[in-house]
Amino acid sequence: MDRMILVTGATGTIGRDVVRQLAARGAKVRALTRDPARATVPAGVEVVRGDHADPASLETALAGATAAFLLRPPGPDAGQDAALVAAAREAGVERLVKLSAIATGEAGSGPSAQWHVAGERAVRESGLAWTVLRPSSFASNTLTWLQALRAGEPVPNMTGDGASGVIDPRDIAEVAVRALLDAGHTGRTYTLTGPEAITVPRQAAVLAEVLGRPVPTRDLSPDETRDFLRTAWGMEGARADGVLTGLAFVRSGGNAVITEDAREVLGRPPRTFREWAEDHRDAFAGA
Repeated sequence: MDRMILVTGATGTIGRDVVRQLAARGAKVRALTRDPARATVPAGVEVVRGDHADPASLETALAGATAAFLLRPPGPDAGQDAALVAAAREAGVERLVKLSAIATGEAGSGPSAQWHVAGERAVRESGLAWTVLRPSSFASNTLTWLQALRAGEPVPNMTGDGASGVIDPRDIAEVAVRALLDAGHTGRTYTLTGPEAITVPRQAAVLAEVLGRPVPTRDLSPDETRDFLRTAWGMEGARADGVLTGLAFVRSGGNAVITEDAREVLGRPPRTFREWAEDHRDAFAGA
């Protein structure tokens, strides 16, 4: 293939796998990162330094690119996507694929529901071919349990019996790759979920079965959750309030959404949480 695809956020959970899968398919890939020295990429992948706040770096990174994968760090929108979209249009990029999030635009899910609204709008109004991906909770989020497990403590359950359509990050990346390479996904917004809605206690039970040892959980009330956010994550004030709103949304069933979008794009069922756990068993070794 002679097309050049720019991947932003190229060293993160999704971006890293998008780079890997594109390279495996023979695409020319340019990986954008703020610290190229720390990037580990497949042979043949070009690594460039860049930052959304540095227009000159975006211009350099997008030179010659025909498609771009837009991924920015989680948090309130500071115009990063709009800046990259403008730079992409100026550079002659033809196709944009933006990683957004499930429940974007839904006020009841808290402040995080607004993080990608402006970015999605910029992509849709770009005049370029575009696809928006809205994944549910990542299966890899359970890696945050390692600290508790290593300390012999139960995993904190901050969402009660609220389930989420947990999805394997590899499936998100594969959908992104197909959207970057194939024109059939233009103008589509995909809500990406796994094949089942699963609660934190159920994820823990599945992981325990895979590991062959207990993975206990401890239900936290909203007040206990606030204390946990402060002591474990250093999160207070409005930021903690926003997270609590999002957790309440999940607890009430707002994230128990399952779609056929991933199956439609991939031509196969998305991976289950059990499949992810089995494939990542070694990550929990010693925990």
